[in-house]
Amino acid sequence: MVLQSNTATSATDGDGDDNDDYMNMTFEEPAPTKETSIQRTRRLKKESLARGMIKSKAQIAEEEGAAREKALSTSLLDAPIAKKSKGLAMMAKMGFTGGGLGKKDDDSEKSVLTEPIKVRLKEDRGGIGMESEKKRKLQEAMEERDIKTVKIDPDEYRDRVRKERENERLEKQFQAAQRVAERMDEEQGQGVSSNVEMKGSDSTSKPKPLSTRPLKSIPVLYRGLIRHREESERDRRMRYDLEQSLSRLPTYNDSDEDEDDKRALGKKQTTYVTAEDLDEHDEELDGFNALEPAKRLAKLVLYLREKYWYCFWCKMQYEGQGMDGCPGFTEEDHD
Repeated sequence: MVLQSNTATSATDGDGDDNDDYMNMTFEEPAPTKETSIQRTRRLKKESLARGMIKSKAQIAEEEGAAREKALSTSLLDAPIAKKSKGLAMMAKMGFTGGGLGKKDDDSEKSVLTEPIKVRLKEDRGGIGMESEKKRKLQEAMEERDIKTVKIDPDEYRDRVRKERENERLEKQFQAAQRVAERMDEEQGQGVSSNVEMKGSDSTSKPKPLSTRPLKSIPVLYRGLIRHREESERDRRMRYDLEQSLSRLPTYNDSDEDEDDKRALGKKQTTYVTAEDLDEHDEELDGFNALEPAKRLAKLVLYLREKYWYCFWCKMQYEGQGMDGCPGFTEEDHD
């Protein structure tokens, strides 16, 4: 806004200061700024919407739907459309005179199409078959949820948990009885604690001699314990040898080195010999392990009582076969 005074000269007071005559001042309108293309488009759109010239998206969709329904409900055999339809003209040349399409049965006309195939408008950008895939995934999710939400009988759940815990307890007792039977057979010279034998190239070193009896010659009652122990020990020693070979620097053979020098430098090779049937399939052991823990434990307890007069529940060995003083055979008898 520009202020302009109408007085030709400025009034001068006695002190010599210039003062403008604000009473006679006029105001001029500022020059209009240039309208940009975006502003012009917005202005025209607002004016058109105000006059009803431009339709909204909802109005356009509604009009398209109404036009589509009108077209689908109109028969192609009507005179105005029949004259313009090239498809109807081609069908007429092939013998179509009206009615339904399809092969007619002798008894009924159910196989004849009397109505046009319904048009389903696709409004999204998904590919063909996307909707059926979504329905399938939704159905699977619903079925999975139904499976998870199936109500479990509280009594049945408690019985199952109780049985699982009881089996775990019996399994631990069975493993303890296996160790007892193994120890007592070793004392009698009939069992083995391990079938792994270490043989070195040094003839002067004599490691503790260990039995190399086949596993199948060991009683099946604690054969699984020996087998598991040997497999674990073999895997551990193989991993150790592999780590040592990877971390060991290349060496050379010196004729002046004695056995002690070779052992100190790690040049001596050690071979681990296991039972010859360690990798063989043992059907007898598989059948025994398939039994319930209670039955396996009962067989092992009976073995200790009959062979060594030892009561697993009393934790002692009796002097006679009658085992005088033992309350009984089962754990309940010792409660």
